[in-house]
Amino acid sequence: MLIDTQDNMIVEPQNDADQVAIIEPDQLDNDTEQPENATLATDYDAIKEVVLPPLLEEPKILEDVVDTWKIENWRGLNKKEHGPTFQAGGYPWRILLFPFGNNVDQSSVYLEHGFDDVSNIPDDWSCCVQFGLVMWNINDPSLFTHHTAHHRFTKEESDWGFTRFLELRRMFQQPWGSSGRPLVEDDAVNITAYVRVVEDETGVLWHNFNNYDSKRETGFVGLKNQGATCYLNSLLQSLYFTNAFRKAVYQIPTAEDESIANSAYALQRLFYQLQISNTAVSTNELTRSFGWDTRHIFEQQDVQELSRKLIERMEEKMKGTAAEDALPKMLSGKVKTYVSCINVDYESSRLEDFWDIQLNVRNIPNLQESFKDYIQQETLDGDNKYWASDEHKYQDARKGVIFTSFPEVLHLHLKRFEYDIQRDTMMKINDRFEFPETLDLAPYLEKDADRSESWTYKLHGVLVHSGDLNAGHYYAFLKPNKDGWFYKFDDDKVTRATMRETLEENFGGEYKSSLLPARSAYQKKAPIMRQMNAYMLVYIRESRLDQVLTPVDKDDCPPHLQRRLEEEAAAREAKRREREVQHLYLPVKVITEETFRNHPGTDLTNFDSNPAEDPAAPRFYKMKKQMTMEEAVATIAQDLNQDPKRVRLWIMVNRQNKTTRPDQPIMDLRPTVEETCSRAIANGREPVLRVWAEVAEEVDAQGNAIWPTYQSNANGVVVKNDLILIFLKHFDAEQQKLEGVGHIYVSKDKRIEELVPVICKKMGWGDKLSGGDQLAMWEEIKPSMIEALKAKQTLKVAELQDGDIICFQRTHERKSAGDMLGKIPRLGDKTAEEVKRWDRFEDAKSFYDFLCFKRDIRLDPHPRCDKPDLESFILTLSSKVTYDQLAERVGDRLGVEPTHLRFFTANAQTGQPRGAVRRGPNATLGQLLNPQNYTQQSLQTKPNSLFYEVLDMSLAELDTKKNIKVTWLSEGITKEEVFDVLVPKQGQVEDLIQALVKKAQMEDEQEGGRIRVYEVHNHKFFRELVPGYPVLSINDYVDVVAERVPEEELDAPERDFIKVIHFQNDPSRVHGMPFRFLLKEGEVFSETKKRLEKRTGIKGKAFEKIKFALVRRYQKPVTYINDDDVLYDEGNSVEDDTMLGLDHMDRTRTTRNGAEMFLK
Repeated sequence: MLIDTQDNMIVEPQNDADQVAIIEPDQLDNDTEQPENATLATDYDAIKEVVLPPLLEEPKILEDVVDTWKIENWRGLNKKEHGPTFQAGGYPWRILLFPFGNNVDQSSVYLEHGFDDVSNIPDDWSCCVQFGLVMWNINDPSLFTHHTAHHRFTKEESDWGFTRFLELRRMFQQPWGSSGRPLVEDDAVNITAYVRVVEDETGVLWHNFNNYDSKRETGFVGLKNQGATCYLNSLLQSLYFTNAFRKAVYQIPTAEDESIANSAYALQRLFYQLQISNTAVSTNELTRSFGWDTRHIFEQQDVQELSRKLIERMEEKMKGTAAEDALPKMLSGKVKTYVSCINVDYESSRLEDFWDIQLNVRNIPNLQESFKDYIQQETLDGDNKYWASDEHKYQDARKGVIFTSFPEVLHLHLKRFEYDIQRDTMMKINDRFEFPETLDLAPYLEKDADRSESWTYKLHGVLVHSGDLNAGHYYAFLKPNKDGWFYKFDDDKVTRATMRETLEENFGGEYKSSLLPARSAYQKKAPIMRQMNAYMLVYIRESRLDQVLTPVDKDDCPPHLQRRLEEEAAAREAKRREREVQHLYLPVKVITEETFRNHPGTDLTNFDSNPAEDPAAPRFYKMKKQMTMEEAVATIAQDLNQDPKRVRLWIMVNRQNKTTRPDQPIMDLRPTVEETCSRAIANGREPVLRVWAEVAEEVDAQGNAIWPTYQSNANGVVVKNDLILIFLKHFDAEQQKLEGVGHIYVSKDKRIEELVPVICKKMGWGDKLSGGDQLAMWEEIKPSMIEALKAKQTLKVAELQDGDIICFQRTHERKSAGDMLGKIPRLGDKTAEEVKRWDRFEDAKSFYDFLCFKRDIRLDPHPRCDKPDLESFILTLSSKVTYDQLAERVGDRLGVEPTHLRFFTANAQTGQPRGAVRRGPNATLGQLLNPQNYTQQSLQTKPNSLFYEVLDMSLAELDTKKNIKVTWLSEGITKEEVFDVLVPKQGQVEDLIQALVKKAQMEDEQEGGRIRVYEVHNHKFFRELVPGYPVLSINDYVDVVAERVPEEELDAPERDFIKVIHFQNDPSRVHGMPFRFLLKEGEVFSETKKRLEKRTGIKGKAFEKIKFALVRRYQKPVTYINDDDVLYDEGNSVEDDTMLGLDHMDRTRTTRNGAEMFLK
């Protein structure tokens, strides 16, 4: 029972020994003035009953001690006083008093341990104490007040009590009650401490769990809660401590599929981490393998359903392995459903496997009685007699179920959540329901069952739900070993648990009145129910305990899994050590001549590129912050295979136009890397030193570099001349490629045209260009601003400076003699024959524009596209291209007509196709992928991803068609094939049928029989569509289903049909494919079932497990059908309000509360 605390009962610690006292409100309603003739404070036994009430935890009492401290000369006391020391439970105790209040206007009284030397107290020392403090008049013991509390005293929390024990004015100035005298009389008063030391059986009684270590205290670790996954954690811990189950999971071969999408591999990883980890383990990997996203993480799912699905999935994975039969042998039993005639020797029975048992709780006192209720017989007599074949006709009979065997590990699901017909909603049942530690299941077996071995079971696990239907918490009590303790597994926390905590506290029902705080007479009329109670029990057959709880060693885990986790642990440890020393290092990124030459984009490099993947990425170094720049240069030079004397570094700076260029060289190499970086970067930027490494082309006789500018002279003064540093890029129009060439030093006074010989030499074209060729030049100011350079301009007039970039292009246009710089080529200057494709760029400026807007678009074939040899590929395109240009590029790649291509955007969460993209004359690729004014749609669209579909017709023709997704049922309802069928918008359902026949390549109606088309909504039959129904009127929000009409239904009247649905347990949980079924007059249901088996195509055991019920719209619960019922009468009685329900497990992905509950 959770109780809020009161801030006004808290004392701030005065020193290391003074601790905070937090008192629970149910213990505070006792500051009352005692009436005349009340109990006297000197009657210690009577007072003890008042101040030391029964505790909710009911711990064993070790010792009760009463000690009184007579306080005199109250006003002359110090600010803080200690009472005399007394012994209780083998430890010293005393009262701590603040006579004038601990920063409040009330007296403050506490109980504290009385150790003289706190340093000698063991760090793990603790003592659990319930105590009461009574202040009473020294002359009249009928005048007293008291407070009571309980606390776990430790070395750190040495005192506990009451900051606001009693107001000072009430102690001295006011008469106490009607006595006419104050509580403190003659400046003296008595304070009596009632101390009860109780046993801390589990080691965590009243523990605050600060710095609690589950592994150290219990040897086990918990599971982290991702949000609302406590129900999953309790189930996983239960399965983990079923050691034989864990061993079987370890035997699943996963070496070839070490993918987190593999749920078996994820479960193996989780189990092994629980086995070896020292801290709580995350379930993120496992839930990702289930296919869950954030939506599923924060929704509590049905535990029984999850348990079944998880065990079924593991059973599937074990097929063909050494553990193939492990789970059925361990977890599956057999139950017989029978109808036995009373007066003749005739019995009809069916034997089924079960993996768990659902037992009633409401109005049933205990587990044994619930088992009796489960196998209780029903007598069929009178009008309800049983049809016992043609030989015996109708007979009195007994109907029921009986177990023929139980599994080694028995899972019992208690039906704590049931539908309340009065409230028309699901409700939680908190009734008291007892279950034993030892359970004998022999009475619930049939007489002929094998009893050679005892059917006694021992309790292994109790899974608990605390709360109500809409909100609550799950945890588990489990017994990991055959002998020993139960442990409480509450998410990431594991503690020892007593048998009372395991059993009594989880039976449910009312709290004992003696454990509750005082309540008014009106409140006492309403019982307080325990909100925490067991919803699932795990029992293990006593004779198989050693087999089920067999020890699981490290060697039982697959070796490949151990290696992988050890590698991951080593990597985490390496990262941890790296983080520890990370503050000593500084990242340094270096642009070199080589990286610049490989750079195909704007600026000098992309600083975010990875050097391991991109040769144009800057080289990355981790250098100690205290390393000098001289040492840094030496390190970089060694990596460049250069003499350090020939290398100097230029600081890269961010310009206002958002580019990053070299600013000036680092000439003083004495400062440290950290000092140089702090001077270079702006405030708030990531501390990364970014530089360009220049290698000198000339050296003097001593091997020292001769720099064109910023050269140091003999006096150490750096001389800057009029030369500026220019970087060159070349655009190759033939190759459609931009690349770095290198750098040059040029005087500011030189004209642009004077750069031509220098560039020719750099490019290896000779001293001058060949006849008819010219150079076009642009300055790359920033990626979106490329300006042409005029031939006669000087660099100074062009405003070029250190670090600027000039891009040049070789052209073939003739100019007048002596004019070496060509004009900018334009598409308009070309003849019609010379005009290139739209996706080819004739000049550098248009190519730069492409670089600004280029996107790598991944194109995947649409899943429904049935054409062979369609591949996924990536195209680099400008976001400015139109729909038709996109279709042209994709068509060229696939070798298909562009007009026959349709594109779809992708869902950002699932990666699956969304709706088709509308073709617009002016719509660009950027607009298709990022629709404007549709914020939500933009968020849902996956960037840079499209699906394509190759059509059998052009888009123009497609606009005249309606696309209908049709589910074709070829084998009853068990086999579903989905086809996308195109039908003329003016067509009818008969046109839809013809298109489906052609698409599915099947016999038409004349050869194969009439085809029925009907609509399904929410897994329910909505309506049948007649052949003349217009396809435009088909609702887009229903499922369209088609099937061959069974021969017996061809000419049957409409009134003889009943709609059929599938559901699991509750008719609201529908699933599967609905259909119509023909009823026959006078046919008993045992014969109807044979036709149903043929009609549905569900065969064998799967059909035998189905229960059949009549589902009426306004009636709950459903009416289950007996074999001798005649369904024809029921079906016609209420017409459309009655449906036939097939109650069986949904083995597909089911939607619950809007969220998918499934395992991949």
